[in-house]
Amino acid sequence: MNASVTRPVGFLNFTLHAHLPYVVNHGTWPHGMEWLHEAAAETYLPLLRVLGRLEHDGIALNCNLNISPILLEQLAHPLFKIEFPKYIGRKIAAAREDEAYFLSTNEAHYAETARFWHAFFSEALSDFEALDRDIIKGFRTFHQKGLIEIITSGATHGYMPLLGTDESVRAQIRTAVQTHERHIGERPRGMWAPECGYRPAGLWSYPVTNTDGTPIAPAFNRIGVEQALSESDIEFFFVDTHLVEQSARTPSPYELMAGRIVPQTEEHLTHRDDRRLYQPYFVDGPYDKRHATTVFPRDPRTGIQVWSGDSGYPGDANYLDFHKKRWPGGHRYWRVTGPRVDMNDKEPYYPKEAAERVKSHASHFVHLVWQALQDGFNDGIPPVLCSPFDAELFGHWWFEGSLWLEAVARVLHDYPTGLELTTCSNYLDHYPRAGFVKMHEGSWGAEGTNHVWMNPDTSWTYTHIYPAEIYTREVCSSGIWQKPGPNQSLAERIVKQLCRELLLLESSDWQFLITTGAARDYAELRFETHNDQFNEIKAMWENFSANGSITDAEDSRLAAIEERDSIFADIDPSFWAAGAHALPQGGATISSTMQTDTSDETERSNLLSAGVS
Repeated sequence: MNASVTRPVGFLNFTLHAHLPYVVNHGTWPHGMEWLHEAAAETYLPLLRVLGRLEHDGIALNCNLNISPILLEQLAHPLFKIEFPKYIGRKIAAAREDEAYFLSTNEAHYAETARFWHAFFSEALSDFEALDRDIIKGFRTFHQKGLIEIITSGATHGYMPLLGTDESVRAQIRTAVQTHERHIGERPRGMWAPECGYRPAGLWSYPVTNTDGTPIAPAFNRIGVEQALSESDIEFFFVDTHLVEQSARTPSPYELMAGRIVPQTEEHLTHRDDRRLYQPYFVDGPYDKRHATTVFPRDPRTGIQVWSGDSGYPGDANYLDFHKKRWPGGHRYWRVTGPRVDMNDKEPYYPKEAAERVKSHASHFVHLVWQALQDGFNDGIPPVLCSPFDAELFGHWWFEGSLWLEAVARVLHDYPTGLELTTCSNYLDHYPRAGFVKMHEGSWGAEGTNHVWMNPDTSWTYTHIYPAEIYTREVCSSGIWQKPGPNQSLAERIVKQLCRELLLLESSDWQFLITTGAARDYAELRFETHNDQFNEIKAMWENFSANGSITDAEDSRLAAIEERDSIFADIDPSFWAAGAHALPQGGATISSTMQTDTSDETERSNLLSAGVS
């Protein structure tokens, strides 16, 4: 590996996508608030500890961290701040009970592991209280120090390729920016497009019909994702490999986690000509190119190592097994042991041995990054490898994952690899894009298409979503809810809650959970709940429009729905008005971002021409 370089020969970017569907006031266990508690205890707080240790040693993780708007709303919710310490208390009590049991059966090692869990959850409670029960504040502090960059996502993670109106796409983004500013204190520069979903501009027809077989609405020319992002000053987003590289599609991360894909050999991957995956591009399309939006492609080879529970790092025999738990309490005492080992044959978990294994895997990962980028080391513009992952992979699904992130940062800091960690914004501030690309529609889901979210098991959901989107646009466009009058505040309440229920209805999580079977019953129940509530509020609006008021029973019901789904306090129904969109404020422009500190104009021209599609 190269040493003694004055400028990095290449960059590594980690982008962590922290997101959970809205679960507050919608169930506890096994599905509901328990998901939020687990993620906070096993991913978010451990990640904050990693950032703190690195900062203490003068090291920056320099990752992009997306905290989705709906997750921000939940972490700030009073009910979460009350219930999370109770959850931790139950985990601590369970660890004590486990320890007593294992001591009584002379199983000393399991008793020691129970003490490990006692200490782990005690530290989580201590950290939570030290943050004044404000996890967002912890991440915001590291963002303000420049040690990470917090970006955003769709407001409720609506899958943009399948949303039925341009206004709904724009409202997901504009509400996200508004919410991000309220919680983080500044506008986001980047966005995690939900499910890495992308759609270009062009003629589009609704893929389903009404329940009676009639068309939802006529086909129309819709905007591309890049235009909606550009209008809100979002400078960059991420797509899966196959949208930039038009060869055989690489496996979905979720396919790798499930062990359904056999990765290509390292030799084959090493010799592929995919320098184009290691540079950002402006996205082409019929929109104002003075405010062009940038895309970073996902790297496939390093992703296999981190996502795959079969052949990747999380499948190592020494790491904590995710599935086998001891009840009551739910603590885990067993290690992976081996591929496809039966639950009854899992062997005891040794936390110290697992923590040591992390170091060799971190070194191996850095070596893979170096191999992937080495062909571009002599380029005038250094390559950047983007590794996007679900944040919950680190700590929750792969318990040692947060320690692995820390170890990678330390390897890159301590050894002369010539590589550096970087945020996407920092890279774009110093280096130009490699021209323009035109991309087809797709995602990082199975098949690289919309299949996970639109299939025979989920298409029924869109027969409700599309009419709701069109109705919301009509209501918000009418302006009646804004007209002065004795009941104007009531009109605003009704329409704002209509928009909230639409956003919750649009969450891509419901289709994902149905398709994967991970929590199908819960997802179907949640979708039907928000659909029912949307229709209740729709009826209230019809009554108000006709009579200028609603019944006492309706008013009471509206208050109950508002309390249950109290998200996005500053929601703005004008975002859904026909044709409504934000105007770019003048962020990065093509002229400013085509500058570079290299004098090698030939190299720059080659990169630009190579990127044009």
